[in-house]
Amino acid sequence: MSAKAESPTALFLRRADLVFTAGLFLTILLLILPVPVVLLDGLLALNMGLSLFVLLAIIYVKDPPEFSAFPTLLLVLTLFRLALNISSTRLILVSGYGGRVIEAFGHFVIQGNYIVGAVVFVILVVINFVVITKGAGRIAEVSARFTLDALPGKQMAIDAELNAGIIDEAAATARRIKVQKEADFYGAMDGASKFVRGDAIAGIIITLVNILGGFAIGVLQMGLSLTEALQKFTLLSIGDGLVSQIPALVISVGAGILVTRANESANLGTQVVRQLFRYPRALGITAGFLAIFGLLPGMPIIPFFALAGMTGFLARLLLSEEAKNGHAFGAEPASVSATGAAAKGGSPGKPGEAAPASTSPGGAEDVRKLVDTDVFAIEIGYGLLGLADTKTGGELLARVTGVRKALAREKGLVVPPVSVRDNLELEANDYRFLLRGKCIARGQLMPKRLLAMNVSSSKIQLHGVPTREPVFNLEATWIDEPEKKTAELHGFTVVDPASVLITHLSETLKVNAHHLLGRQEVQLLVDHLKQTQPALIAELLPDLVTLGIIQRVLQNLLRESIPILNQPLILEGIADFAALSKNPDDLSELVRRRLGLYFVPDYEARPGVVRAVTLDPRLEQWLGPKVQRSATEVTLALDPASARHLLDEINRRTGELAATGLAAVVVVSSEIRLPLKRFLEASCPRLVVLAFQELPAAVEIENAGIVTAPAQLARPESHLKAAA
Repeated sequence: MSAKAESPTALFLRRADLVFTAGLFLTILLLILPVPVVLLDGLLALNMGLSLFVLLAIIYVKDPPEFSAFPTLLLVLTLFRLALNISSTRLILVSGYGGRVIEAFGHFVIQGNYIVGAVVFVILVVINFVVITKGAGRIAEVSARFTLDALPGKQMAIDAELNAGIIDEAAATARRIKVQKEADFYGAMDGASKFVRGDAIAGIIITLVNILGGFAIGVLQMGLSLTEALQKFTLLSIGDGLVSQIPALVISVGAGILVTRANESANLGTQVVRQLFRYPRALGITAGFLAIFGLLPGMPIIPFFALAGMTGFLARLLLSEEAKNGHAFGAEPASVSATGAAAKGGSPGKPGEAAPASTSPGGAEDVRKLVDTDVFAIEIGYGLLGLADTKTGGELLARVTGVRKALAREKGLVVPPVSVRDNLELEANDYRFLLRGKCIARGQLMPKRLLAMNVSSSKIQLHGVPTREPVFNLEATWIDEPEKKTAELHGFTVVDPASVLITHLSETLKVNAHHLLGRQEVQLLVDHLKQTQPALIAELLPDLVTLGIIQRVLQNLLRESIPILNQPLILEGIADFAALSKNPDDLSELVRRRLGLYFVPDYEARPGVVRAVTLDPRLEQWLGPKVQRSATEVTLALDPASARHLLDEINRRTGELAATGLAAVVVVSSEIRLPLKRFLEASCPRLVVLAFQELPAAVEIENAGIVTAPAQLARPESHLKAAA
């Protein structure tokens, strides 16, 4: 079966680069090769048509940067026009004839009078060069300057809205591209306006050269008299000048319209008519003045009274339209609430009357905004505003975005946009992190200093303000810049205030990652997986489990710092084990066994070896009956003495392990892993509790200590009594 034939339009668009390249090449040939009269007439007509086409296209442009190719097009059209000037000059001087287009302009447009033609030509040049080109060039220059000056502020506003959650990454990228295009466009227009100005100067010089050269050729080579040579070549030269200057004037007007346009949702004609005829009273006053002008002595009464009558009629028509619709011509009608009077069949009210606040959609929206709460927010005191101000080199907003990207790569969690705002209730240098409006962490910075952390237990005393590092509670000192080299030489880690805040933010987000994963975020993850794993999602939802169960399983994994990057494997595990249990805790424990290959290596002391603390077998056996399960929670029920003994022993053993620089890891049986973790996480939040069944087959356990059983378990009768 033959393929469908390509349409001429599609073919033209696909080959547009070849067409444009061929046009440029032919334009360059015009500078070199002589052109026949017939071809020159066609090219002059094409030049006029192109200039009109560009002007009309500009009228229908809604946003000036939409026509970003205009500066380049302006240069190409200027080159084309100058090439035609050279070709027509060559033809006029060689044969004394410039073709029918130039002859028509020389005889019909200026009636064969070269003095009139010279005056008209000079007027056109003055209008183009002094008025339009100069004004458009100045506007382009000012627009470029203000656009470039406003560029950093616009970009900072986009970053602020992105971090505040007002827009998403896609919208922010689109806005950045639009702002950059706007800056590039006005910068290019500033330079392109110089082309138009140079073209006007070149037109004057070329015409003068044509007159002088033609006069000399006519007298010296063609044997014409002085009067005949002057009349013949002046008419041809001025006709040639008019043929080139009129398209140049049209293009200059187009450039002026383009740079003076403001962004609108309508084209230029609609914009002008709407805004000009929005004020009918101004039209009525204009009609009155026109009538007065017609009554002045010596003034022709008919044209002024005719214009006054038409203007007055139009003003009356617009006033009646305004009274009927309740809004001025061209103005957007006010929104009417469905619960307002119009919906109930009553009077819509008089024009200008304000609608009741209770029926205003905007008012309802404002009330909804008052109850909206950011998922995560950073509040800073006024002394730390410089960290978020990109104009002064602040990198906080960009680094917050970097933290979100890092967590997505590391944990597989898309952190909701983080709002950054000032809070005058805080101390000047304080900051705090809010999770759904609740403060979960806070700290204090000194913007003009550096934080030197004593990670090497150095005994040297630095000159500065002693403090504690907010994340790991290390001894630290706020020092001045000159003290930095001394601190680094003695093993201190030195960071700037923004890095302190960002590190604190990163760790806080990691600890609270499970609180950031809501059902909507899970739905987005599922929708994303549906594109690549449709069979898995179809099996899982909605027959086996609900979205809430998947959310709880993922939250359980994040709660213990297990990445959820391998989402297909996690969901496959849920699908496989959902027939055994619908309890999210049970499902997450079973899924952990499949994920052990991926997260257990993070805790290895050396490749293939996990150095960990284990429990005395009698202690594990004793803890088994102490596990209490409910529909929503699982924990250990221990008497105070046993609980204190277990906490002290685990803290002592894991403390010895952490002192060697290794992660504090405890390995137990799968039956008590989750209850033990929940029991210990409030007192030992950084403790890692693994199950033997989670360890990959190739991983060995190197025992770093055994947690002994309570004293009463050492006596057989006590042990038997406890078991009973």
